[in-house]
Amino acid sequence: MATTTTTTTADRITADNINQLFPDIDTTSEALSGHDEEQIRLMDEVCIVLDENDVPIGKASKKICHLMTNIDRGLLHRAFSVFLFDEQNRLLLQQRASEKITFPDMWTNTCCSHPLGVTGETGVELPESIMGAKRAAQRKLDHELGIKKEQVPLEKFHFLTRIHYKAPSDGKWGEHEIDYILFIKAKVDLDVSPNEVQATRYVTPEELKVLLDDPTSKITPWFKLICETKLFDWWKHLDSGLEKFTDDQILRM
Repeated sequence: MATTTTTTTADRITADNINQLFPDIDTTSEALSGHDEEQIRLMDEVCIVLDENDVPIGKASKKICHLMTNIDRGLLHRAFSVFLFDEQNRLLLQQRASEKITFPDMWTNTCCSHPLGVTGETGVELPESIMGAKRAAQRKLDHELGIKKEQVPLEKFHFLTRIHYKAPSDGKWGEHEIDYILFIKAKVDLDVSPNEVQATRYVTPEELKVLLDDPTSKITPWFKLICETKLFDWWKHLDSGLEKFTDDQILRM
């Protein structure tokens, strides 16, 4: 008997944008079966599809962008990672909810998500793209952690660089992103969404190193990669000298 597959609204809208570049793209929805309904709904959000130089070449749903079958065909999208520090220069970490489809239950930096293919979050030239990432960061800090945008104004975000990396999650899902790194120091109030985040904690550099060295700790691959290469040096200069780390190049990791 033939298997019936479904295609979301975002898939249909964006298929024409990428079909010519990725003729074998997988737009079916079987991989979503059995997952949390809210997380399935969020998979319909539209990400910005890129070439390797961070130039937008189309749009595709979050689901399409995160299937390993499509990542292995070269599909690449834009993302951001927020590192939020308190007044004591401690970094806010989150543990991703069990309901998350990609990288559930893992500890990671404050907020990791995607600028969407919507007005205000897209961009071609770097200054416009950075501003889009900052607006997306405000939106997701509120959605995941209940941090209101008034506590994280756009002008307080410091863009450092872009990181290009690829990482599998569970065989079906993964990440292939050009990730905009955003630092911000702010006093914030948390009202965590349990569907997104199961725990939070502030850590010093020493406490984070203990977490990273614990073989039982589950850490997202992008966060581990950043920790192993750049984070602790950036952290030392949080209050002075961050500007020297600002880079318009794309770090390939």
